[in-house]
Amino acid sequence: MAKRSDLFLTALAPAIWGSSYIVTTELMPPDMPLTLAMLRALPAGLVLMLAVRRLPTGLWWGRVAVLGALNFTVFWAALFVAAYRLPGGVAATVGAIQPLIVIGLAAVWLGVPVSLRAVLAAVAGIGGVALLLLGPEAALDPVGVGAGLVGAVSMASGMVLTRRWQPPVDLLTLTAWQLTAGGLLLVPLALWLEPGVPVFTAANWVGWLWLSGVGAALTYVIWFRGVMRLPPAAVSSLGFLSPLSAVVLGWVVLGERLTWVQLIGAAVVLAAVYAGQGGALSGRCPGPRGIWTKRKGEAATSPT
Repeated sequence: MAKRSDLFLTALAPAIWGSSYIVTTELMPPDMPLTLAMLRALPAGLVLMLAVRRLPTGLWWGRVAVLGALNFTVFWAALFVAAYRLPGGVAATVGAIQPLIVIGLAAVWLGVPVSLRAVLAAVAGIGGVALLLLGPEAALDPVGVGAGLVGAVSMASGMVLTRRWQPPVDLLTLTAWQLTAGGLLLVPLALWLEPGVPVFTAANWVGWLWLSGVGAALTYVIWFRGVMRLPPAAVSSLGFLSPLSAVVLGWVVLGERLTWVQLIGAAVVLAAVYAGQGGALSGRCPGPRGIWTKRKGEAATSPT
């Protein structure tokens, strides 16, 4: 059975990811998104690889490449394209469609029944993010919208496939493999499309340590733990906390003003996150093939 501690711990990951915007804009060099994504993923992955000292075997070489590409390479590349082509609020709102995609993919790949409550919570969450972030200057760029949708589909696919494939390793090893694979796949993109890495200042080093050490290595161990322990719809709805966290940090750290519309949006987001947890604490959790099983009856190879 999933515990409340599982929910709260998993929720820490998107809450911390919400700090990425302020750290990137305030502490990191500008105009090098793919390079920053690579520097965020690859060093974290290599450090974890040194800790676990274990390589994939057999078909897991291919699966790790797929998961690393979906969860990091394609997702982060698309995310940055959307961020550059769209106002931040539009990009985040497009990305907020991810929980709906997870619900659909979980039904097809895991056999998890589609819950009306989960669908309504996902739709409410999208509306809450829109109220929280969209402003009168919002504009739609087809390329940016397309990139946002690609990013949402990519991460949703990676999340559901991670659950379906049930990696036969612990969480630290799983995270190490995926971060390393995703980072390596970002290297040629960064070298081809962007200039070299500038000399880092002290502020840059602080920002990089936060983004790579905390925002990648630590948070993705927590996130994949939740992916393996909680229903897919419950995990994906926690992602709404990321834009909420970003807005709160902008208010606290940068002194940005919050409007009453944003406050309503924040309340809707929190309500959607709460509603999205329906069934997570019921004592049953959907297995990789849609079979509802007690936690203690899951495969012994599931990460803990």
